[in-house]
Amino acid sequence: MTSAATRVLFDEPGPRGRARIRVFTVLALVLLAGLVALALYQFARSGQLGRSRWLPFTQLPYLAFLAEGFVGTITATALAAVVSFPLGIVLALGRLSTVRPVRWLSTGYIELFRSIPLLLLIYAFLLALPRFGINLPILWKLVVPIILVNVAVLAEVYRAGILSVDRGQFEAAAALGLPNGVAMRAVILPQAIRYVVPSLVTQLVALLKDSTLGYVVSYPELMKQATNLTSYTHLLVQTYLVVALIYVVVNLLLSRFAEWLERRMGRRGRTKAVDVEAEEDTAHAPRAMV
Repeated sequence: MTSAATRVLFDEPGPRGRARIRVFTVLALVLLAGLVALALYQFARSGQLGRSRWLPFTQLPYLAFLAEGFVGTITATALAAVVSFPLGIVLALGRLSTVRPVRWLSTGYIELFRSIPLLLLIYAFLLALPRFGINLPILWKLVVPIILVNVAVLAEVYRAGILSVDRGQFEAAAALGLPNGVAMRAVILPQAIRYVVPSLVTQLVALLKDSTLGYVVSYPELMKQATNLTSYTHLLVQTYLVVALIYVVVNLLLSRFAEWLERRMGRRGRTKAVDVEAEEDTAHAPRAMV
């Protein structure tokens, strides 16, 4: 199962490949540490690390202002995720459908919205569609374009997971007399989703980053609130470093959640496999002579 999941994203590297990856990782970390040290040195020289410049971020009004933006970011991301992830499955199944019109429409949607820049789509909802009487609330002027684009991306992620499931699973479901729809829902999709959990979490992080485009429609997400705050306090470096730290913490939490979810789903999958093997052994065992 693990090797199949790995092949969804890339070919598993050999010993030399893993050694090169470790070397490049160490070099990248050293380079990053050097850049951080240089940045801190420059900030110290220019007085940006002074206590008076960081003290405002310990005061309640500043924190409440940023917290409002954080809630806006989480709201937009959650709405986009709740709609995008299920629709991505539907669109993936549509592209794999044996019904040609459904397959053509699904493929056309995926290719179209994977090609359109998200920013252009947001401008369309902000400037073009209101002229035709389609004037959504500010939140949905941001969330709907994010959904339209990310559904297409998620559909390809799900499709890759479905195609990575061993063909024997389809044949076993057919041998048991399961209809195609039931086999896909009960047998294939659970395995496919386990394979692409890392990619799904990566796309969730992308949704979080896409919400930073809320400034275009004046939606009060975290980056928009940070921009407003800098216009009043002129603490540009400090404000954006605090906001960057918030994004890093959220992304780390999402990564840990992905690892936990992958382990949990892996254990569940192994347990089901053991149960199936036990049932098969029982079915094939010779009956005792009376």
